[in-house]
Amino acid sequence: MRLTTDALIIRENNNIGESDRFVTALTRELGAVHASARGARTLKNRGSVATRLLSYSRLTLREGRSRDKYIIEDARPLRVFFDIHGDIARLALAQYFCELAGVLAPREEPAEEHLRLLLNALHFLTEGKRDLRLIKAVVELRLLTLSGYMPDLGSCSSCREADAPLWFLPRDGVLRCARCEKPGDALPLPPTLLAALRHIVHAPFEKCFAFQIPEEAVPSLAKTAEAFLLCQLGRSFQTLQFYHTMDG
Repeated sequence: MRLTTDALIIRENNNIGESDRFVTALTRELGAVHASARGARTLKNRGSVATRLLSYSRLTLREGRSRDKYIIEDARPLRVFFDIHGDIARLALAQYFCELAGVLAPREEPAEEHLRLLLNALHFLTEGKRDLRLIKAVVELRLLTLSGYMPDLGSCSSCREADAPLWFLPRDGVLRCARCEKPGDALPLPPTLLAALRHIVHAPFEKCFAFQIPEEAVPSLAKTAEAFLLCQLGRSFQTLQFYHTMDG
Protein backbone atom coordinates (compact mmCIF):
# COMPACT_ATOMS: atom_id res chain seq x y z
CA MET A 1 0.00 0.00 0.00
CA ARG A 2 1.18 3.52 -0.85
CA LEU A 3 -0.47 6.64 0.61
CA THR A 4 0.21 10.38 0.40
CA THR A 5 -1.03 12.18 3.50
CA ASP A 6 -0.47 15.31 5.58
CA ALA A 7 1.15 14.63 8.93
CA LEU A 8 2.75 16.25 11.94
CA ILE A 9 6.02 14.73 13.15
CA ILE A 10 5.48 14.13 16.86
CA ARG A 11 8.63 12.14 17.59
CA GLU A 12 12.01 11.66 15.94
CA ASN A 13 14.85 9.26 16.65
CA ASN A 14 18.13 9.65 14.83
CA ASN A 15 19.78 6.56 16.29
CA ILE A 16 19.30 4.45 13.18
CA GLY A 17 22.27 3.91 10.95
CA GLU A 18 24.38 6.83 9.85
CA SER A 19 21.83 8.84 7.93
CA ASP A 20 18.34 7.42 8.53
CA ARG A 21 15.69 8.88 10.82
CA PHE A 22 12.89 7.01 12.60
CA VAL A 23 9.78 9.07 13.34
CA THR A 24 6.27 8.91 14.69
CA ALA A 25 3.89 10.89 12.50
CA LEU A 26 0.34 11.94 13.32
CA THR A 27 -1.49 11.50 10.01
CA ARG A 28 -5.00 12.35 8.88
CA GLU A 29 -5.88 8.93 7.47
CA LEU A 30 -3.91 6.49 9.64
CA GLY A 31 -3.57 8.20 13.01
CA ALA A 32 -0.16 7.82 14.66
CA VAL A 33 2.24 5.74 12.57
CA HIS A 34 5.86 4.73 12.96
CA ALA A 35 7.98 5.32 9.89
CA SER A 36 11.58 5.37 8.74
CA ALA A 37 12.99 8.09 6.52
CA ARG A 38 16.06 6.81 4.74
CA GLY A 39 18.84 9.34 4.35
CA ALA A 40 16.80 12.05 6.09
CA ARG A 41 19.73 13.14 8.22
CA THR A 42 21.70 14.04 5.13
CA LEU A 43 21.58 17.80 4.68
CA LYS A 44 21.02 17.58 0.92
CA ASN A 45 18.06 15.27 1.39
CA ARG A 46 14.86 17.29 0.88
CA GLY A 47 13.18 15.19 3.54
CA SER A 48 15.60 16.41 6.21
CA VAL A 49 13.44 19.33 7.39
CA ALA A 50 10.14 17.61 6.61
CA THR A 51 10.86 14.73 9.01
CA ARG A 52 12.03 16.79 11.97
CA LEU A 53 10.04 17.08 15.19
CA LEU A 54 7.27 19.73 14.90
CA SER A 55 7.28 19.69 11.10
CA TYR A 56 3.90 19.54 9.37
CA SER A 57 4.59 17.77 6.10
CA ARG A 58 3.15 15.95 3.14
CA LEU A 59 4.42 12.39 3.33
CA THR A 60 4.28 9.58 0.83
CA LEU A 61 4.19 6.37 2.86
CA ARG A 62 4.70 2.78 1.83
CA GLU A 63 4.01 -0.17 4.09
CA GLY A 64 7.12 -1.80 5.47
CA ARG A 65 7.64 -5.43 6.39
CA SER A 66 5.97 -5.08 9.79
CA ARG A 67 2.33 -4.00 9.83
CA ASP A 68 2.89 -1.04 12.16
CA LYS A 69 5.87 0.43 10.33
CA TYR A 70 6.03 2.50 7.15
CA ILE A 71 8.72 3.75 4.81
CA ILE A 72 8.69 7.45 3.93
CA GLU A 73 9.34 7.58 0.21
CA ASP A 74 8.90 11.35 -0.10
CA ALA A 75 8.53 14.20 2.40
CA ARG A 76 7.82 17.85 1.71
CA PRO A 77 7.36 20.44 4.47
CA LEU A 78 4.07 22.35 4.58
CA ARG A 79 4.82 24.28 7.76
CA VAL A 80 7.60 24.01 10.28
CA PHE A 81 7.07 25.22 13.84
CA PHE A 82 10.75 25.76 14.56
CA ASP A 83 10.12 29.27 15.96
CA ILE A 84 8.86 27.54 19.10
CA HIS A 85 12.45 26.45 19.78
CA GLY A 86 13.26 30.05 20.73
CA ASP A 87 11.29 29.77 23.99
CA ILE A 88 12.10 26.82 26.25
CA ALA A 89 8.70 26.81 28.02
CA ARG A 90 6.78 26.80 24.72
CA LEU A 91 9.05 24.11 23.32
CA ALA A 92 8.54 21.97 26.43
CA LEU A 93 4.78 22.35 26.09
CA ALA A 94 4.87 21.49 22.38
CA GLN A 95 6.86 18.34 23.14
CA TYR A 96 4.33 17.43 25.83
CA PHE A 97 1.47 17.80 23.34
CA CYS A 98 3.32 15.54 20.92
CA GLU A 99 3.90 12.92 23.60
CA LEU A 100 0.22 13.03 24.55
CA ALA A 101 -0.82 12.58 20.93
CA GLY A 102 1.51 9.61 20.64
CA VAL A 103 -0.36 7.96 23.52
CA LEU A 104 -3.93 9.00 22.71
CA ALA A 105 -4.16 9.16 18.92
CA PRO A 106 -5.63 6.09 17.19
CA ARG A 107 -3.59 3.64 15.10
CA GLU A 108 -4.66 2.64 11.60
CA GLU A 109 -7.73 4.88 11.90
CA PRO A 110 -8.44 8.47 10.80
CA ALA A 111 -7.29 11.15 13.25
CA GLU A 112 -8.40 14.36 11.56
CA GLU A 113 -9.41 16.19 14.74
CA HIS A 114 -6.40 14.99 16.73
CA LEU A 115 -4.17 16.46 14.03
CA ARG A 116 -6.13 19.71 13.74
CA LEU A 117 -6.05 20.16 17.52
CA LEU A 118 -2.27 19.88 17.67
CA LEU A 119 -1.76 22.14 14.66
CA ASN A 120 -3.97 24.83 16.23
CA ALA A 121 -2.16 24.51 19.54
CA LEU A 122 1.25 24.83 17.87
CA HIS A 123 0.02 27.85 15.96
CA PHE A 124 -1.04 29.54 19.19
CA LEU A 125 2.28 28.65 20.83
CA THR A 126 4.11 30.22 17.89
CA GLU A 127 1.88 33.29 17.91
CA GLY A 128 2.65 33.90 21.58
CA LYS A 129 -0.55 35.79 22.40
CA ARG A 130 -2.41 33.25 24.54
CA ASP A 131 -1.82 32.05 28.07
CA LEU A 132 0.13 28.79 27.89
CA ARG A 133 -1.97 27.34 30.69
CA LEU A 134 -5.17 27.83 28.69
CA ILE A 135 -3.69 26.24 25.56
CA LYS A 136 -2.51 23.31 27.67
CA ALA A 137 -5.93 22.80 29.31
CA VAL A 138 -7.71 22.77 25.95
CA VAL A 139 -5.30 20.24 24.45
CA GLU A 140 -5.52 17.94 27.48
CA LEU A 141 -9.30 17.96 27.78
CA ARG A 142 -10.04 17.86 24.07
CA LEU A 143 -7.57 15.05 23.39
CA LEU A 144 -9.10 13.05 26.22
CA THR A 145 -12.59 13.70 24.88
CA LEU A 146 -11.60 12.64 21.35
CA SER A 147 -10.08 9.47 22.79
CA GLY A 148 -13.11 8.29 24.76
CA TYR A 149 -12.41 9.90 28.14
CA MET A 150 -15.04 12.66 28.01
CA PRO A 151 -16.01 13.79 31.52
CA ASP A 152 -19.66 14.00 32.57
CA LEU A 153 -20.14 17.68 33.34
CA GLY A 154 -23.94 17.80 33.40
CA SER A 155 -24.98 17.42 37.04
CA CYS A 156 -24.13 15.67 40.30
CA SER A 157 -23.52 12.01 39.54
CA SER A 158 -25.11 11.00 42.83
CA CYS A 159 -28.34 13.01 43.13
CA ARG A 160 -28.41 14.72 39.67
CA GLU A 161 -28.51 18.17 41.28
CA ALA A 162 -27.39 20.75 38.73
CA ASP A 163 -27.74 24.07 40.55
CA ALA A 164 -25.97 23.54 43.88
CA PRO A 165 -22.22 24.23 44.20
CA LEU A 166 -20.41 21.45 42.36
CA TRP A 167 -17.12 19.60 42.73
CA PHE A 168 -15.17 17.59 40.15
CA LEU A 169 -13.89 14.07 40.79
CA PRO A 170 -10.85 13.62 38.50
CA ARG A 171 -10.63 9.85 39.02
CA ASP A 172 -14.22 9.29 37.91
CA GLY A 173 -14.63 12.25 35.57
CA VAL A 174 -17.94 13.23 37.19
CA LEU A 175 -19.46 15.99 39.30
CA ARG A 176 -20.58 15.83 42.90
CA CYS A 177 -22.70 18.49 44.59
CA ALA A 178 -21.85 20.09 47.91
CA ARG A 179 -24.55 18.05 49.68
CA CYS A 180 -23.29 14.63 48.58
CA GLU A 181 -20.28 12.74 49.84
CA LYS A 182 -17.02 13.67 48.10
CA PRO A 183 -13.63 11.89 48.06
CA GLY A 184 -10.56 13.71 49.26
CA ASP A 185 -9.30 14.55 45.77
CA ALA A 186 -12.52 16.36 44.72
CA LEU A 187 -11.84 19.78 43.19
CA PRO A 188 -14.20 22.75 43.65
CA LEU A 189 -15.85 24.04 40.47
CA PRO A 190 -17.17 27.59 40.73
CA PRO A 191 -19.58 28.50 37.88
CA THR A 192 -16.92 30.24 35.78
CA LEU A 193 -14.63 27.23 35.88
CA LEU A 194 -17.43 24.75 35.17
CA ALA A 195 -18.53 26.83 32.17
CA ALA A 196 -14.96 26.79 30.81
CA LEU A 197 -14.71 23.02 31.17
CA ARG A 198 -18.04 22.51 29.42
CA HIS A 199 -16.99 24.82 26.60
CA ILE A 200 -13.70 23.01 26.00
CA VAL A 201 -15.36 19.60 25.96
CA HIS A 202 -18.57 20.37 24.06
CA ALA A 203 -17.93 23.39 21.81
CA PRO A 204 -17.65 22.87 18.04
CA PHE A 205 -14.04 22.18 17.15
CA GLU A 206 -13.39 25.57 15.56
CA LYS A 207 -14.45 27.29 18.80
CA CYS A 208 -12.79 25.13 21.45
CA PHE A 209 -9.98 27.67 22.02
CA ALA A 210 -12.35 30.64 21.82
CA PHE A 211 -13.19 31.47 25.43
CA GLN A 212 -12.00 33.72 28.21
CA ILE A 213 -11.96 33.34 31.98
CA PRO A 214 -10.78 35.69 34.72
CA GLU A 215 -7.04 35.57 35.33
CA GLU A 216 -7.56 34.33 38.88
CA ALA A 217 -9.42 31.25 37.55
CA VAL A 218 -6.68 30.15 35.14
CA PRO A 219 -4.58 28.21 37.70
CA SER A 220 -7.65 26.24 38.81
CA LEU A 221 -8.56 25.37 35.23
CA ALA A 222 -5.01 24.21 34.55
CA LYS A 223 -4.96 22.13 37.75
CA THR A 224 -8.33 20.52 37.03
CA ALA A 225 -7.53 19.58 33.42
CA GLU A 226 -4.14 18.11 34.33
CA ALA A 227 -5.48 16.19 37.33
CA PHE A 228 -8.20 14.63 35.17
CA LEU A 229 -5.70 13.61 32.49
CA LEU A 230 -3.21 12.07 34.92
CA CYS A 231 -5.93 10.16 36.75
CA GLN A 232 -7.51 8.82 33.57
CA LEU A 233 -4.23 7.71 32.00
CA GLY A 234 -2.71 6.49 35.26
CA ARG A 235 0.71 7.88 34.42
CA SER A 236 2.74 11.04 34.13
CA PHE A 237 4.99 12.27 31.32
CA GLN A 238 8.62 13.37 31.36
CA THR A 239 7.81 16.24 29.03
CA LEU A 240 5.11 17.44 31.44
CA GLN A 241 7.49 17.28 34.39
CA PHE A 242 10.08 19.25 32.42
CA TYR A 243 7.47 21.85 31.45
CA HIS A 244 6.65 22.40 35.12
CA THR A 245 10.29 23.18 35.84
CA MET A 246 9.90 26.01 33.32
CA ASP A 247 6.54 27.41 34.49
CA GLY A 248 7.40 27.87 37.95
